This record gives sequence, structure tokens and C-alpha cells, in this order.
Amino acid sequence: MAGKAFGGAAKVGKSILHGLECRFRAAFVDRIPKWCETYHLTMMTLVWSVVVVVAGLLARESGNLNWLWLVSLMIALQYVTDLFDGAIGRQRNTGLVKWGFFMDHFLDFIFQCALMTAYYLVAPPGYGYWFMLLLGLTGAHMVHTFLNFAATNEFEIYFYGFGPTETRIGFILLNTFIIYTSPRFYEWLLPIFTVVTALALVVLVYRTHCRLWALDMEEKARNEADPE
Repeated sequence: MAGKAFGGAAKVGKSILHGLECRFRAAFVDRIPKWCETYHLTMMTLVWSVVVVVAGLLARESGNLNWLWLVSLMIALQYVTDLFDGAIGRQRNTGLVKWGFFMDHFLDFIFQCALMTAYYLVAPPGYGYWFMLLLGLTGAHMVHTFLNFAATNEFEIYFYGFGPTETRIGFILLNTFIIYTSPRFYEWLLPIFTVVTALALVVLVYRTHCRLWALDMEEKARNEADPE
């Protein structure tokens, strides 16, 4: 049955670093070995997630926050595999468009949970409720993205110039800050980070609410003008 093209095959919008990413991807995609397929790169997020949690455990047990450098390395590696999995699939015509969309973003959520777990493990005692709230809020950001996609068939992950790449850079900077300052600033850093995440969610949901309301009203007007 004919229908609309799958919107998840292309992303709407651009991030601040979009141009640099495109040049980087174009320069190295041909250098990926032939045995390395798109699904190999996608599934590597499972490995990166496990290592992130292990690094958090080692940091807590040893009292050495330098293990967070390993977390930053996993963030960088997850970026690389995430950047090239779709590019390889398109170049080699692998055909795993919907599988790639589903598995890639499901594993993104797993990686996100791994990061929250690692931060919880290295935090001073008494901050567990903040991490529960933060995990819920970051998960809500992903829920917003996919509900918006379901309603519009447009997969939008860039907001006001910020997207996954900029978010990863933010986490790497956060790791560096924690390594050099913890635990002195946890009492205000974690609440501020949580509040900013909550406010960003409110802005995005309101923005989407306005857009979808307008689309529904346009559809209603068309139906009333042409009831057939």
C-alpha cells in the first residue's frame, strides 16, 4: 500500500556543528572497513553503555574520579559510531532504514540511562532523588521527540541549533568539571542542571503544542470547507 515516505529516514533542522559533521563524515566514511556494517556500529552502543557503568562503579569503589575520563571516551566513541552507522547504511544500500531508526534511538536511551547511572554512582550520598528526577526529565525529552515524530512524520532532534552532538560535548565538559571540582559544587550544580533540563522541556512541549494545535485547526478548516 502506498503512503507517505518514512520521515525517520531524514532529520529535520540543523545543529551548530552540522557543517563540520558533514565534512568529517564525508572525509572518513569511505575508510570504514568493508566487514564493518551499519548494524555493527549501531550495536556498539551496548558496549559503550556497559563500559560507562563499569567506569562509574570503579570511580566509586576507588574514590578516583579520573575514571570519568573513560566515560568521556565512551561518549566520544558513541558519537563516532552513531555518526557513521547511517552513513554506511546509505552508502552501501543496506536497507535497514526502519530497523536502524528503532535500534539506534532505543540504544541512545540505554546509553543515556548508563550515563545517569554513572553520575549517580560518583555523586556524594543524598542525591539519589535528584538523579531519579533528572532521568525522568531526560527520558521525557526523548518521549517528546518521538511523539512529535508520530504526529508530524518529521524527525526533529535539533532545537535552536542544539542537538545530540552539542549535548555530548556538554557531558564531556561536565565530566571534566566534576573531575576537578567534586564534591564541592554538587549541592548547586545538580539542582541547576535539573531545573535547566525541566525548563527546556517546558519550552519544547509548548512549542510543539502550538504547532500541532495550528495543524489541527488547518485540517479542521479544510474538512469544513470540503466535507466530501
